[in-house]
Amino acid sequence: MVVALPSVGAVLPRERRTSVWWPVASVFGAAGVPAAFGGTALGKLLPQRWLLVAFAVLMVVVAVRMLRGEEAQSGACRTVQGAISWRTCLPKSVLTGAAVGVLTGLFGVGGGFVVVPALTLLLGLGAQQAVATSLVVVLINSAAGFTAHAGTAGDIDYRILLLFAGAALVVSVVAARWSAKLDAATVRRWFAVVVLAVAVFVATAAVVNPSAVG
Repeated sequence: MVVALPSVGAVLPRERRTSVWWPVASVFGAAGVPAAFGGTALGKLLPQRWLLVAFAVLMVVVAVRMLRGEEAQSGACRTVQGAISWRTCLPKSVLTGAAVGVLTGLFGVGGGFVVVPALTLLLGLGAQQAVATSLVVVLINSAAGFTAHAGTAGDIDYRILLLFAGAALVVSVVAARWSAKLDAATVRRWFAVVVLAVAVFVATAAVVNPSAVG
């Protein structure tokens, strides 16, 4: 819920909506819906502490790839001319979307930290296009993940939910208008740094204070 609501706000500005590759977002997101249920079932079998450690490791890998990688001029989805090559894009979007869906259900995240690198490094979208498209994918995956975890919805403190989601929603609208003016390299670099910082925080909490994470 906290991830889904800001995604709506961030995709509302016109500059952001026009950057979304809607066909890719639809295929990518749809493939992740059933996979999110599988990831949820798998996550219930694993200790929460080690899930967070694995989550942190995955974020470090993603951040390093983003810092080292340069924006591709073409890929599985984007041709040099800027069109969508469905022959290569469709199967890769389905497989990548399903993998992200599993991570969404497994780690209880919207998958944005994986979606953006997947769209840029694997499918060939530009940084701004990847960020905009990922918001739609995150919204779809978050809705599926929330449904998969619906059995625990009664335990949610909705005051905290509204506080987090409300603040994130307001900031996301402002940030979306501002980030559209940034160049691709800056967006990619800042994204990687934030992911790396969160990874360090999550790993430290899981190792140093395991009682706080279960």
